Amino acid sequence: MPTILLTGANRGLGLQFAGQYAADGWRVIATCRDPANAADLKAVAGQVEVHVLDVTDFKAIEALAVELIGTPIDILLNNAGIIGPDNHNFGDIDYDGWADTFRVNAMAPMKMVECFIDHVAASERKMIVSISSKLGSMVENTDGGHYIYRSSKAALNAVHMSLANDLADRGIASVVFHPGWARTSMGGPRAPVDPGESVTAIRSIVDNLGIEDSGRFVNYDGQPIDW
Repeated sequence: MPTILLTGANRGLGLQFAGQYAADGWRVIATCRDPANAADLKAVAGQVEVHVLDVTDFKAIEALAVELIGTPIDILLNNAGIIGPDNHNFGDIDYDGWADTFRVNAMAPMKMVECFIDHVAASERKMIVSISSKLGSMVENTDGGHYIYRSSKAALNAVHMSLANDLADRGIASVVFHPGWARTSMGGPRAPVDPGESVTAIRSIVDNLGIEDSGRFVNYDGQPIDW
C-alpha cells in the first residue's frame, strides 16, 4: 500500500488530496494544526490517520518524523500555505507578516523534506511535491505587487530546484505545482477552478512523474510554467 504524508489536510486542496488518495487505497498520513476541529478530515473514509502539526513548529516536525521512523513515504506533499497579510504592496508592507509567510510557505516545506528525507528514500515512488503558485514565477510577474506571497512562493520554487539537484543521486524527484485559482478559503468563492478538479488533475500528473521530471514547475493542467 503506497503512503502519502500531507500537510494542511483539513480543508481546501488538502482535504481533497486526503479524500482522493484514501479513496484510491492509499495510506494517508494527514496533518493539520487542530485535529479536534477537523471534522471533515476525520470523516474521510479509508486508511487515514490524522496527526496534529503546525508546520511553523519545527520541533514538532522533528518529533513527527521520529514517530514515523520506519514508515516509507511515497509522496511527501507540502500543501500547507498562507497568502499572508493584507499589507503586502509597495509602501505598505507588513514585515513581521512577511517573515511569518516565509516560514509557512518556504521554510516549513524545506524542514519537512529535511526531516522526512529518509522516509521518502525508503519508498518506491520517492516523490516530493509542493503546492506553489505561478505568482512565484519571475517570468509570469508582469504586473508587480503581492510582494509577500510572490516572494514566498518564489523562495519555495528555489528550494525545490535545489532539492532536485541535491537529491538526484538518491533517486528522489522534486516537483512544484500551480493548482490554479481554486475555490478554497484562500482563493475565495469567485475563483474559477474547482478544487476537486484541480487535485484530480495534479494527481494524474504525479502518477506519471519520475526522476527525469525532477525540477519541473507544472500547472494543474499539465502545462509547464517558466520559473
